[in-house]
Amino acid sequence: MTDAPTPDATSPAQAAHPKPRRALLLSVFSGLAVFAYAFDQLTKLWVTSTMVEGERIPVLPPLLHWYYIRNSGAAFSIGENITWVFTIIMAAVSVAILLQLRKLGSVWWALALGLLLGGALGNLTDRLFREPSFAMGHVVDFIQLPNFAIFNIADSAVVSSVVIICLLTLRGIALDGSHHQKVPVQQND
Repeated sequence: MTDAPTPDATSPAQAAHPKPRRALLLSVFSGLAVFAYAFDQLTKLWVTSTMVEGERIPVLPPLLHWYYIRNSGAAFSIGENITWVFTIIMAAVSVAILLQLRKLGSVWWALALGLLLGGALGNLTDRLFREPSFAMGHVVDFIQLPNFAIFNIADSAVVSSVVIICLLTLRGIALDGSHHQKVPVQQND
């Protein structure tokens, strides 16, 4: 009789770094997406119901002001005449994120993709349902820092997710949670 490993046995490497369960990953992803989206939409509702467009309110002068504007373009008002393109891009990004969920194997990737989806959907909602028309709506921006673009919570979620994705990529952590090792280059003498 031999001691064959049981199907439930894990190697020491697997025990040291167990893969998170799928339900946990989807919960982290969904929770962050819903939080980013709801926080974005609630702050925009607050701004549009309590401020007049163009109004600027000091919060922590000179570092932070609320400055209500509506942006038809992307960051730094780039592409103001092609609002419909940003609507299509945000919709495509949202679908692409959802398609990647089947590969999800890392809590950090779940966090990053949740923030990315919540932010993309926050600004997509503005593009679809705000004035001047469907799919051509202007995004509500209101957070102003010195010498920087005016932005919103959705933009913050997207930028935060991109930072996390860059760090994960630099550390060699794949979407499925696996670690890619750098192979040293051998030199011929």
